[in-house]
Amino acid sequence: MESGFVEQAQRRIRQSAAVAPGEHAPTLPGLEKIAHARASLPDAAGKNYLLGLGPEATFNHLMDDIVPGLNGENRSGRYWGFVTGSTLPIAEIADNIVSAYDQNVQVHLPEQTIATEVEDAALKMLLRLLDLGEPEQWQGRTFTTGATASNILGLACGREAVVSSRLAEGSDSVGEIGLLRACMKAGVEEIQVLTSMGHSSLSKAASVVGLGRTSVKSLPFSDAEPWRLNIDAVERELQRGNVASIIAISAGEVNTGRFATTGIEDMKRLRRLADQYQAWIHVDGAFGVFARALPAKDEYSSLHRVNAGLELCDSLTIDGHKLLNVPYDNGIFFTRKSTTLNAVFKNPNAAYLSSGGTSQIQSPLNIGLENSRRFRALPVYAVLMSEGREGISGMMERMVITARAVAKAIQSCDGYALLPDAGPSPISIEDDIHIVVLFRAIDDSLNRVLVQRINEGNKWYVSGSSWDGKPAVRVAVSSWRADHQDAFNTVKESLAAIAQAHRHS
Repeated sequence: MESGFVEQAQRRIRQSAAVAPGEHAPTLPGLEKIAHARASLPDAAGKNYLLGLGPEATFNHLMDDIVPGLNGENRSGRYWGFVTGSTLPIAEIADNIVSAYDQNVQVHLPEQTIATEVEDAALKMLLRLLDLGEPEQWQGRTFTTGATASNILGLACGREAVVSSRLAEGSDSVGEIGLLRACMKAGVEEIQVLTSMGHSSLSKAASVVGLGRTSVKSLPFSDAEPWRLNIDAVERELQRGNVASIIAISAGEVNTGRFATTGIEDMKRLRRLADQYQAWIHVDGAFGVFARALPAKDEYSSLHRVNAGLELCDSLTIDGHKLLNVPYDNGIFFTRKSTTLNAVFKNPNAAYLSSGGTSQIQSPLNIGLENSRRFRALPVYAVLMSEGREGISGMMERMVITARAVAKAIQSCDGYALLPDAGPSPISIEDDIHIVVLFRAIDDSLNRVLVQRINEGNKWYVSGSSWDGKPAVRVAVSSWRADHQDAFNTVKESLAAIAQAHRHS
């Protein structure tokens, strides 16, 4: 039964999920379908609770009841909420292989499975794709569940490094004796995380690694450019006595898509300061770092400029399930030394988890959060092999062109404004927009309901946000299905219709 059942099920899944070329699935399923799916969930008070339906009946339940209640984030090229990538067909195929063969990629066992070597090959290809340097410069590298987990690794490594650098040579690490004892021995009274409009997961990471959410300090360049990091303020903070610092750079910032640094000179200065004051530089490049893969064209010169120098950091967060368009959950983390990761995450006194012998590839369980790990590297490996540098560059370019088309559509409609629209650097479509577009309705009453009006139309999906104390609408184009002409027409027609309906309401 197994072979025939699985083959038939996969065929039906594919038929259900398929989207014809040039078409877009609805962005949302509708409240009725969600209500139906909710009503189909097991009732703990029912007489058949946990009796077991069998594979076929369960599969029918999944397809008939649950699947219709799912959103269209993968199947629509107009799902522009959050920063949600679709899944490339080759990545979906690779993910099916992952499930079919169900490798637990935890220990490097080169005579038993190729899995860890595939993972390492994918990580090395990513470094070269993004021009971050050679693998020897990034000896600490691993896959995670996403940017949140990678930011936890970044702050954990930063915590380890900034405290250990103040300990006597040969002292036990933070990972061995704990943060409190290590700080006492090092004379460290506070560890601070210096950032500008850092992602919320940065505060979560600070809490997880024992620094506390209040350790995250925002140092904006100005009220008009809060995404930019005030490097003068960073220098003043680094000079505080008995305080160790982690500098966290947003590349790009999730609300506006803008970058904390303006170019190579900013990064060089931060590197000099970090070296002088024994600080750690962590870059959250979840989606922004992929601008480094854009073609070397004039229209992307500003994006290349603000990405310049990011390779000077000590650690780097990347998301695979965003712009690289592989399935959830998939994140990547790079740092300079594998020993730093190992000092925090190694499993001691577990002989059965040893890889045996020596290798340049570390067992993943000793350099990350998880001891049990899905083979999430395989879809990334498959995308890199399938698309290559040129194909991925083209995919990134389509996303940028589509985001800029959305911005032009908004700009062409009366009654709407792109953001930021004030200060010394109001938004420039051709210079500033990567994949994120922020805007609002000029009429406050429409602006308050604009996200709802867009999303209930079910043609494009957006996230609600805020700017300068007022509601705002945020678009993030991160799907391989991006179509700039379709996006321009859809947004222009939709916003005009929404404005007209509001005037007559």
